[in-house]
Parts: sequence; structure tokens; C-alpha cells
Amino acid sequence: MQATFGRTKLVLVQGDITEQKTEAIVNAANSSLLGGGGVDGAIHRAAGPKLHEECLAIRAKQGGCPTGQAVITGGGNLVAKYVIHTVGPIWHGGTQNEPDLLYQAYSNSLNLAQENQIRTLAFPSISTGAYRFPIREAATIALRAVKEFVEKYPDALDEVRFVLFSSNDLQVYEQTLHKFINTN
Repeated sequence: MQATFGRTKLVLVQGDITEQKTEAIVNAANSSLLGGGGVDGAIHRAAGPKLHEECLAIRAKQGGCPTGQAVITGGGNLVAKYVIHTVGPIWHGGTQNEPDLLYQAYSNSLNLAQENQIRTLAFPSISTGAYRFPIREAATIALRAVKEFVEKYPDALDEVRFVLFSSNDLQVYEQTLHKFINTN
């Protein structure tokens, strides 16, 4: 499914984020930046040892990446030239500022893309796997973050792609996008 927010094309697809032909992909990282399961592990495996070395250098400099923040590395063996690593919140019922932290993860990733003149990037659904963030709420936050970013910086991005792992997640994002288009 495709739509536009201002001049930015928004694309929703089901697939593998490691295979996206965008300038950057976003990694749903953990704060250690050293890989893990799910999207994080898949990106680290596909990117190879160069990505691991760059993440070690970031850890040595700043000690990891706090929840809601983002850092950038090269893409290693990926098609994408860059990987933006962001740490989404673990869901604790919404009582520990999780929605705001998730918004910050998307927003800081978009800002980092702009700072590095990245015109196309692909996001996974951050925090909705092992971190258990409810998918419907997460989709609303993700799409709102992109919409608000492109309203503020209309010439910054050509395309933002959401790469959803399951057909159910894709369906939720499509339903959420329809609501955005029809109410905003």
C-alpha cells in the first residue's frame, strides 16, 4: 500500500527489512547495540562483522544507546548504505512512558536520517515483537511520527517505508494508515 504525507511517499510492505533497497534501514536495536533476536539479530547477521565493529566503537564512546534515542552506522554487507539503530521501549502496560519513548525512537531516527542527507529509509515495527508493544497503538505512533516530521520538514525525505514481518502487522498498519488518510 502507498500513500503520501506531503511530498513524501509512504509505503507499507510485508517483507525482510535486510533486503530493502533504501539508503538506510532502521534497526529495532537493544541498548547494547550488539545484536539480539528478531529484527536486530537479522540485521546484524546480514550486515556482517563491519556493523558489529562500528557498534562496538559507539559503545566505547557513549556506552550504548538509551531507549528512545538513535545512532547511525554503515550498512556493512547490506544493500542499504546505513543502519540507524534505535531502541524502542519494552511494554509495561503503558505506565512507564512507553508511548512517548516509542515516538522518540521514530522521531530521533527520522532526525538522524535528515542530518545525514538520507532521502529513503525503511522502518520495522519497533517494539512490537519481543518488547510486546501493542501493534495498533504502535502503528498509530509510528505513522504520526512520520506525518509530523514531514509536515515540519517537507523536503527532507523522498520515501519512508514500513517493512512488516507478518501479514497481520501489515494489515494493522494499512488499517491505521486508512484512518490517518480519512481523518487528517
